Amino acid sequence: MSDLPYLTGYPADLVDRVRHLMAQGRIGPWLESRYPDRHAIQTDKALYQYVSELKQRYLKNTSALAKVYFDNRQNPIKGTLGTNTFVSRPQGGKLKSKNEIRIAALFRAAPEAFLKMIVIHELAHLKEKEHNKSFYQLCCHMDPLYHQWEFDMRVWLTWREQTSLHHTDGQ
Repeated sequence: MSDLPYLTGYPADLVDRVRHLMAQGRIGPWLESRYPDRHAIQTDKALYQYVSELKQRYLKNTSALAKVYFDNRQNPIKGTLGTNTFVSRPQGGKLKSKNEIRIAALFRAAPEAFLKMIVIHELAHLKEKEHNKSFYQLCCHMDPLYHQWEFDMRVWLTWREQTSLHHTDGQ
């Protein structure tokens, strides 16, 4: 399965279907038909607003977000599409906490569903630190299509990688 690293862990028949569609050059058109529109969230300020609105809707009682931004250092090949960091520091006589969410910059060019999936994933970490059953239940509570979007986003990453390899090989 190393030729499709983003799809590791999915059922073999599903991965084989993706592999077949890729071989036929049909993944790009399939993704475009499912996700024809790109989002308009291009700045860190717009991203902060987008994330804050989702947080307010689903996670009102969680810690405030100090920063939210697109990060060029997030690398899907290394398995990082977004991060949520939490730091507590003593300040005066109190303990101050700070949450930051970083989203891979490649999601500026993604369909909104994929950006929303990553944001939901990182917001869920405000309540659930581990990727356990409760974590994924919370993700699905925030959007019932979470798992479908995650799979489709992994197909999109695979397609992007394949497309960029063909362009760098001169094909």
